[in-house]
Amino acid sequence: MTSYFVVKRFCLEFPGSHSGSQTVFSMFISPRQTVRMDNRVVWRLMSRPEGTDFESAFKLESEEIPDLKSGEILIRNHYIGMDAGTRNWLKSREDGFTPPLELGSPMVGILVGTIEATMNQGYAVGQLVRAWGQWSNYSVVNPLESTVHPLDSEIDDIRHYLGLLGPTGWTAYFGVLDVGDAKPGETFVVSAAAGATGSVAGQIARIRGCKTIGIAGSDEKLDWLVSDLGFDAGVNYKESDIESELRKVCPKGIDVYFDNVAGSVLDAVLPNMAIHGRVALCGMMENYNIDEPVPGPYKFDMLLMRRLTITGFLSRDFFDRAEESDMRVRQWMQEGLITLRFDEIEGIENALKAYGSLFKGSNTGKSIIKV
Repeated sequence: MTSYFVVKRFCLEFPGSHSGSQTVFSMFISPRQTVRMDNRVVWRLMSRPEGTDFESAFKLESEEIPDLKSGEILIRNHYIGMDAGTRNWLKSREDGFTPPLELGSPMVGILVGTIEATMNQGYAVGQLVRAWGQWSNYSVVNPLESTVHPLDSEIDDIRHYLGLLGPTGWTAYFGVLDVGDAKPGETFVVSAAAGATGSVAGQIARIRGCKTIGIAGSDEKLDWLVSDLGFDAGVNYKESDIESELRKVCPKGIDVYFDNVAGSVLDAVLPNMAIHGRVALCGMMENYNIDEPVPGPYKFDMLLMRRLTITGFLSRDFFDRAEESDMRVRQWMQEGLITLRFDEIEGIENALKAYGSLFKGSNTGKSIIKV
């Protein structure tokens, strides 16, 4: 077992201060007061996966928790978010937006958890935080490298920090309002609409005053989008011709297309775009499992014919404006205007099941692991 020094934090509230205003102090406890940790289990990438065969590429190992270095913290993971975009890290390509994950390395993802031990005076034992950490029951991270963010105790469900008040919410918020520049009265279409980002993007477009159409893979999902989330209509890409169905429900053309899929779905959307339409491209689900660059869109000429704009973006492009998104989304949450379903699977040993559901289209909402 490994022993760590513990940093404890205490607060003083001064008379006459604003309600809830506190001054926070941190101090090191005597080296004799230590915390002992057991081993952890962690998923490691052992080979580059072929398609969606993640079982052959990953291995769940038990190991001693690494010793903390100066500046690091130990987090007991509570929930880990599953994100399809991390599939790019598993490839050998060097020209992606993130270098490939080295073989033998722990798989990483965004998580929420409690600090169990610390070698960083800026973080205290017992704090709830969000961070980029390991697919494990415990994560060792350096806050300078892992975007560690203390959580607001006013939010009852900490899972929202992986969803509406996290990268999912930021991607949807800025994709709809900044990149897509959706305006009241316009027609808005989103692919992978029953997923985390797609379902939130559609709700934000609805709040903005757009006619909102979702593309999803089952009638059950479409019913959820329309009946529960307030979408105006939906298209089942597995049971219908996407291009012709969009022509029916978007007779005046699509002003904003929020694309999570690319590939053949994008090709079906392009002929239905309105003049000067905008495509906000944040995902390429159809191409994630292909190691080589793919051709497309095949209907590229529509960009000229319709004078379209396609803009690729990532949530990280807006990290410095996350507070803006969180403030408005939190208000919508309080007003009952926006929600997010969690597709929760329990047990770190089931991480690959949750991850694989993203690429099979079997999840609805935000796929997470309850550790």
